[in-house]
Amino acid sequence: MTLIETFVYFGTIAFAISGALVAIDKKLDVFGVLLLALTTALAGGVIRDIMIGQIPPVNLVDPQYFLISLLSALITILFYEIIIKLNHSVIIFDAIGLGVFTAVGANAAIMLGYSQPFLIVAMGLVTGIGGGVLRDVFTQQIPLVFRKEIYGIASIAGSVSLYFVYEYAPNLSLYLCLFVTFSIRMLAVKMNWNVPIVRKAAVDSKRNLT
Repeated sequence: MTLIETFVYFGTIAFAISGALVAIDKKLDVFGVLLLALTTALAGGVIRDIMIGQIPPVNLVDPQYFLISLLSALITILFYEIIIKLNHSVIIFDAIGLGVFTAVGANAAIMLGYSQPFLIVAMGLVTGIGGGVLRDVFTQQIPLVFRKEIYGIASIAGSVSLYFVYEYAPNLSLYLCLFVTFSIRMLAVKMNWNVPIVRKAAVDSKRNLT
């Protein structure tokens, strides 16, 4: 098993668990839990492959990722009471998935011969946040990446670190991307770091002055 395959398996499991935990918290039925777990785990890769012209997407051709996601969701259902005792379990598994799939997405762009830094970072971002965005939309929440929480920025930082290190140490760059993305996301939660929001009152006052 190659390093990138290991990363994909790890990220798929983490995102599937995070999707299942959110679904259980929202009191969805068993089918809903399984579907949300699959969406969270697989959607980012599907969106990335469509954007870079890899048709049909890998996640839809190879059933192993579907089966891993399904198994992870079932295990989450069976052992929910144990998993949920882990403080911030959804945030932790989501941060792991974000870091892993950011690395996988950026690496996929490079492996396909793309060298443009903006494209590589964009593919890392799309792969990292795609599943989480759909998970939140399906459960009627504003996606994390659109809120004041530091989420997308963590993915961008991880992709940038991979881009600059990849030429010198490809394998190390994957670990670095995962570490940077995960660390920034978890530190932001721990330290309550937030992106400034546009306050309507301030905007209205400026308009009145003009």
